[in-house]
Amino acid sequence: MVLNKLLQLFGVGKNKKKDSKKKGKSINPVSQGAAPHSTLNILASNSLLDPCSSGAGTVLSLQKDEPECSSNISSMIKEVHGSENEDNKSFNQFDVVQDYSDHHYAKTSPAKTSKDWAKTIQNEWKLLQRDLPESIYIRVYEDRIDLIRAAIVGPAGTPYHDGLFFFDVCFPPEYPRCPPKVHFHSSGLRLNPNLYESGKVCLSLLNTWLGSGSEKWGKSNSTMLQVLVSIQGLVLNDKPYFNEPIIFSSKEKHSLGYNQTTFVLTCKMMMYLLQKPPKVSIEPSLLAKHFETLIVCHFHERERAILEACRAYGCGMVVGSSVKDGQTYLRNKCFAGFKKSLDAQTELLAKELAANRLRALQLKREVPAADKTMSIS
Repeated sequence: MVLNKLLQLFGVGKNKKKDSKKKGKSINPVSQGAAPHSTLNILASNSLLDPCSSGAGTVLSLQKDEPECSSNISSMIKEVHGSENEDNKSFNQFDVVQDYSDHHYAKTSPAKTSKDWAKTIQNEWKLLQRDLPESIYIRVYEDRIDLIRAAIVGPAGTPYHDGLFFFDVCFPPEYPRCPPKVHFHSSGLRLNPNLYESGKVCLSLLNTWLGSGSEKWGKSNSTMLQVLVSIQGLVLNDKPYFNEPIIFSSKEKHSLGYNQTTFVLTCKMMMYLLQKPPKVSIEPSLLAKHFETLIVCHFHERERAILEACRAYGCGMVVGSSVKDGQTYLRNKCFAGFKKSLDAQTELLAKELAANRLRALQLKREVPAADKTMSIS
């Protein structure tokens, strides 16, 4: 029941056209996709969030799509960038590729599998291709059907807004009797109680945290799509502080402080993704092969919104608060050290975004040239 509500929350399986083509849907990589506008309450005791939020019976709030990210210049962004959306190079939401060399599980030799296993994986592909929320992107591999790479856009109204988060997936030979293995590309950052620096993802649905009943993986009713939607909606939420298994204080100010730290780390993750070549020795694959175009276009589209949010939060606005019904950010007293660390990170991020702007313009010029070449040939 909870899974069905969660899937409905993200519009999964509703009035979507089926596409049997190999490359799936072609969409604009910079479309506003991840963020909710209506609210769905889910009891923590029945949710897929792990570690458990703040005890059984506590209500978790999932928000549905906001029209824009947390920025008080959303109308300006739409005015300035609206015409560019149609010109940006389309990026297939689901696609089949070949090179898996930088995948986290690339060196894991696939064990002997059966025809039923292969058929199950093919069904997973079809489900992902058909029902993915617009803010999740998938690459599967022609020569290693046991591997998947996913990019998830951070939802609006959370400290993860406008970020891109990458996950590598491996289907074990026992699948679907046991859940898939999932690795988070953390770049050594602890962005969430459920996402470790090592890349471990704590989730009952993955059997990497305690759970019972429908909270845990079920071979007949659990899917990879449910895993991804759960990560986006229940892990990357608006109050990740309460994801901690042990809460020493339930005071809201501690949650606000955690969100401030998380947003700074999210900005740092953005910067790492934009750096070419990446300057993070921990994870040389952070550029996420096959997602380069998505990275360039996404951050080009969201550049102004991201930097304006940084300035607003540095002036005392609540991290994750957004414009709604003509209202501006919620006021909040900055915590000691937050403004200083955010200002320093914003300066570095702004430089990378400026460099990315040039790459986006170059990409924009290359698309018509490629189309012209194809028409001539």
